[in-house]
Amino acid sequence: MSKLKKKFKYAFGEILIVIIGISLAFAMNKWGENTSNKAEKEQYIANLKLDITSDKKQLESNLDIILQKIKQAEDVISILGKDAKNKNQRLRSIYNIANLTSFTPKDYTHQTLINSGDLKLMNDFELKTAIQKHYSDYEKILNAYERQEIINRDYIGNYFIYNTDYDLVREGKSPFKDEKLLKNIMQSARGSLMYKRDATINGIKSCDSILKFLN
Repeated sequence: MSKLKKKFKYAFGEILIVIIGISLAFAMNKWGENTSNKAEKEQYIANLKLDITSDKKQLESNLDIILQKIKQAEDVISILGKDAKNKNQRLRSIYNIANLTSFTPKDYTHQTLINSGDLKLMNDFELKTAIQKHYSDYEKILNAYERQEIINRDYIGNYFIYNTDYDLVREGKSPFKDEKLLKNIMQSARGSLMYKRDATINGIKSCDSILKFLN
C-alpha cells in the first residue's frame, strides 16, 4: 500500500471517528433533553393535579354555602311585606346572604406554564387544549362571583346604610324600613346566587374532567 493510500485511509478514519463522536454527543444531548423535558412535564402535571384538587374542594364547599343562601333568600322573600311567624328572627338571615363567598383559584402552576413558555412541554394536543379550556372556564366562575359582589356593594350595602334602623330592634321590630325595596333586592340577590350556583357546579365538573385527563 502506497504512503498516499495509507494517509488517505488514516485521514478517513479520523474523520469517521469525529463524525461518530459528534453523532453520539448529539444523540446523548437529545436523550438528556428529552429525559429532562419528560421529568419537568410530569412535575407540572403533578402540580396541576394538586392545584385543581384544591380548587375543586373550595368549589364544593362554596356550593353548600350557596345552596343554603338560596333557601334563605327564598324564605326572606316569602315573608317580606307580610306578617309571618318568627319574622324578625327569620329576617336575620339577610346578613348571612350578604356575606360573600369567594373563589380564589390556585393557578400558580398554570401561570408558570404560560409565562415560562413551558406549555410547549404538553406535546399532547388534547392535553394542552383541555388545560387551556379548564382555566378559561374559571373566568366564567369569577364573573358569576363578581356579579354577586356588585349586588352586595351597590344594593344591599346601600340598603343597610340608608334604610335600616337598628334602634327598632330594641323595640322588638324589624330594622328594615322599606320592605318592598328589600324584597326587590333579595330577588336580585337570589338570581345572582342561582347564577353563581350554576357556575360553581360547572366548575366542579370541569375539575373532574381535567383531573380524569391528567390521571
